[in-house]
Amino acid sequence: MNRTMTHFKNNRTLYLAIGFTLVFFLYLTYILVPLSGCFKVDAGANSLGVSFSYTVKMVQSFFESRTLEQLVCYREFLQIWDAIFAVIYTLMCAFWIAYFFHNKRLLLIVPMLGMVADWAENGLELLMLEVYLNVSPMSESLVALGSGVNSFKWVLSSMTYLIILMGIIIKIKKTLTKTKLA
Repeated sequence: MNRTMTHFKNNRTLYLAIGFTLVFFLYLTYILVPLSGCFKVDAGANSLGVSFSYTVKMVQSFFESRTLEQLVCYREFLQIWDAIFAVIYTLMCAFWIAYFFHNKRLLLIVPMLGMVADWAENGLELLMLEVYLNVSPMSESLVALGSGVNSFKWVLSSMTYLIILMGIIIKIKKTLTKTKLA
């Protein structure tokens, strides 16, 4: 029993990374995708956040192609479900980075900033939605800010995956080197 506890303690970060990866896929499959169905349309993007950037015309078209009920659903999705997704995604990535780079905790800033950027983007999208629902002209500066934060989020997400990929490559190289030496 003591040996098992020691093994778990020594590999805690790996088990947390695997656990949050499982939670990520379960949340994506059973919560995020089904709940996003209420604002889905047949043509066009189903979320502003999945594009790398957007224009006033794209935002206007996105909102115009949905009913009021769908827009209310989109608002709730951004406020609750997408915010939770950002936390789960960040924890998954952070634990993988911590596992691969034990002494380089500074790298954890990248996925954390990505989460903050995602939340900021959601807040800006909610502001754009309010402008649209109040039948006001869409603010070019608001859309440009939202698009900029969106692009920054995707850059941080790409950097996060690159860090994890580098960690995998380093781990494989170390394992192969140990195997050759044995």
